[in-house]
Amino acid sequence: MNIHVVSSVNEIISDQLAGKTVIVIDVLRATSTIITAIANGCSGVIPVETVQQAKNSQIQGDLLGGERFCQKIHGFDLGNSPFEYGPEIVAGKTIVMTTTNGTRAIQKSQKAAHILAGSMLNATACAVKALEFGKDIVVLCSGTNDAFSLEDGLCAGLLLEEMVRLSEKTVATNDFGTAMMHAYDRVRSGLTEAILSCSNGTRLAKLGLTEDIVYCTQINKLKVVPLFQDGMMKQIKQIAAF
Repeated sequence: MNIHVVSSVNEIISDQLAGKTVIVIDVLRATSTIITAIANGCSGVIPVETVQQAKNSQIQGDLLGGERFCQKIHGFDLGNSPFEYGPEIVAGKTIVMTTTNGTRAIQKSQKAAHILAGSMLNATACAVKALEFGKDIVVLCSGTNDAFSLEDGLCAGLLLEEMVRLSEKTVATNDFGTAMMHAYDRVRSGLTEAILSCSNGTRLAKLGLTEDIVYCTQINKLKVVPLFQDGMMKQIKQIAAF
């Protein structure tokens, strides 16, 4: 089995994803928030690229969520903090979401056979589900404005480590994937501190969002693995055990 890790959405060509399972990662914060929303009873998250697409996709009862420049979009119901997506707000609701990086990465993965939302929050469950599909895997780091983001790379290293551990087949990866596994191993005991010190961590902390970072760097807090089906990320059967 081949697992290819891509450093940012700008580095992938959609046709290269055909027939593969793609795990989209945006640790800070889109995929972490999508996973949290679905864990809290959201019926689905519709990922779109632009603010106008979000408004056009909304039907009565849907919530609009997302951010630009790390801030909630004017007129939207929710921003991009997982703490905004509590069960009392999102249970039974469909959310139309647009973010700077993560939802664009999901949209760019449309030619894949399967698209999963991955993060540190659901790392092992996501690895299990990706392996179950039995296809070559692409781990797509969303990055930030088409550039690599350390937190996504570290999460990719964690996911790859888990898939190597769990797979019954020999796993081959690219050099970037190997590098990210080594990087994750180096900082695993101080993961939150490492991410607080990276570019996105520093920026979010300056905006008063340190709690978001701490939350998003919890490993295996959730067993939910959102799968893209019928135009939205939906909950698939939870993983009972690893």
